[in-house]
Parts: sequence; C-alpha cells; structure tokens
Amino acid sequence: MAATKTQIKVRHCSAPSCGKVTNSSLKCPICLKQGLNSYFCNSRCFRSSFGIHKAIHKKEGVESYDPFPDFSYAGDLRPAYPLTPKKEVPEKIKLPGYAQNGAPLDEMEHYKLNKIVVLKPDEIKKMKIVCELGREVLDAAAAAVRPGITTEEIDKIVHEETIKRKAYPSPLNYYNYPKSVCTSVNEVICHEWISC
Repeated sequence: MAATKTQIKVRHCSAPSCGKVTNSSLKCPICLKQGLNSYFCNSRCFRSSFGIHKAIHKKEGVESYDPFPDFSYAGDLRPAYPLTPKKEVPEKIKLPGYAQNGAPLDEMEHYKLNKIVVLKPDEIKKMKIVCELGREVLDAAAAAVRPGITTEEIDKIVHEETIKRKAYPSPLNYYNYPKSVCTSVNEVICHEWISC
C-alpha cells in the first residue's frame, strides 16, 4: 500500500501586526495548556501582541458577568459574557489573511495606495455571485428573527449558512472580532459579509 501524503497546515503568526506565514513552533503557554492553535514568529511578536491575544484564552470558573455594571439599561436585556468560543471553519474553505491573526493586511496595504479599484468583467461576475450568496445568508438569518431569539442563535445560523455555501463569514476574526455576524439589539442593526 502506497504511503499517503499528509497535508502540512500553514501556520500564520498570531500577532495582529504580523500575520506572516511561520514555521516556528513558538506557542503561548496558556494556549498550549488550553489546546488552542496560536503560533508566533518569535518572542517579540508574542510580547508585543499579548494584550490583544489573551482575549482568546478560556477563563476557567468564570461565570457570566456584566462588563458594563454602571450602564443604565432601559429593559431586561443584558450582554452575555464571557463569549462562547469562536466557531471553526472547515479546512476546505479558503481563508482570508486575517482569519489567522485578525489583521487584514491586504486591505491595509490597499488603503495605503489610495486608489479606487475598478473591477474587471470577470471580477464583476464573481461579485454578483458573492452578493447572491450574501443575500441567501441574510434571508436565512432574517427568517429566524423573532422575539426571544438571541444574537448567539442568529450568529450560529449565519455561520452555518455561510459554511454551507463554501464561503467564509467575513466578520469572523476581522480585527479579532469573535463572531460570524455583527449584531446590535439596541440599534436594531444587523450586517453580514462573506468571502469566497
């Protein structure tokens, strides 16, 4: 029987200001204990980003708490903390650069150019497909909206519907945002992006 090739997983530095592909096995000691896959190029990347990075660590024994104890709530609704763990994306789905480290480096580089991108005809066709997929996901989320549903439940629907379409839920880990949809109950706002 012939030996099968094992696919080597590409590692990206977890420092938001870096994000480069790395073959380093340097891991945060807390991530190592918690079974999280976060690698860093070197100790400089680790130290410089630890303030942001530590937000992904699971807090044992921490029950739900209100991070805004002095806020004057108008109704019974309260934020749920700590947040549930970040949802996984299957390996077969192409990941944007920020999926690993939270920093959209390509986008940041584009802003430096200060130019308006004019799409080519084939890119416009792809954009139409992405818009159709986004509309389908939005319709699925909207169909679930009812009194009593939580934003966590809507996030799960958006995540699963996006994955079904072999797409990446764009808000997920964008500048370290932990969810697949951005919702705000108070302002009655819901917006969602997907990447293909």
